[in-house]
Amino acid sequence: MIKAAIYGKGGIGKSTTVSNISAALADRGLRVMQIGCDPKADSTTLLRHGEKLPTVLDTVNQKKDQFELSEVCREGYGGVICVEAGGPVPGFGCAGRGIVTALEKLERKHAYEIYRPDIIFYDVLGDVVCGGFSMPIRKGYAQKVFILTSGENMSIYAASNIAMAVENFRGRGYASLGGLILNRRGVEQEREKVEILAGDFHTSITGELPYSETVQKAEPLKKTVIEAFPDSEMARAYRELADHLFRICQEETGAQNNA
Repeated sequence: MIKAAIYGKGGIGKSTTVSNISAALADRGLRVMQIGCDPKADSTTLLRHGEKLPTVLDTVNQKKDQFELSEVCREGYGGVICVEAGGPVPGFGCAGRGIVTALEKLERKHAYEIYRPDIIFYDVLGDVVCGGFSMPIRKGYAQKVFILTSGENMSIYAASNIAMAVENFRGRGYASLGGLILNRRGVEQEREKVEILAGDFHTSITGELPYSETVQKAEPLKKTVIEAFPDSEMARAYRELADHLFRICQEETGAQNNA
């Protein structure tokens, strides 16, 4: 089973990207699980035609352990298993608590053994990387971390903080940095800026997504580009990225198994 975390600043298009990657791999016949680790709990809505899920945190608060996995794990496009960690009411509690609660509860409920995904994606908000938000990096969760960024200053700043957090966990058997994903926004010298960031952390640009109005056309339909416009150039770009990330994670898993 492959586990990958995709981090990025809020508003950078992270959940849209992760959902399209999940959809692309599901179309390849893989069993995919996507776990949204954002208090807004909207990571998986495009996979479920706009329908939001009950979050793990809300469900645990209401029912303690007396709930079924099917209440918080539901299928979306292509059979993708969709989960939302959730978070507290704004102004109360730590948002990272939702991630910690969700991942621990899924393990205790044997979700991975029951659903048997080939690959799990943790979709993680990267504006703040502390406490619960670093949970998917920790040992036993993701093997690789990918950071989605544009060439915008705030996006690069957030990506730098995420990369630094991954670097600080090096040597503990935690997830390693798999690379940066450039989500183009039309910023001047955009690739050059992201290449500099990659060089600072001895990594590379693992994938690149062009700016495309196809993404904006798919969102009002409450679908991924993969589902709404499967023959588009943007769908092809998502498929290429999905295949590439999957290969990187396979190589990491193979290396760990041989170690």
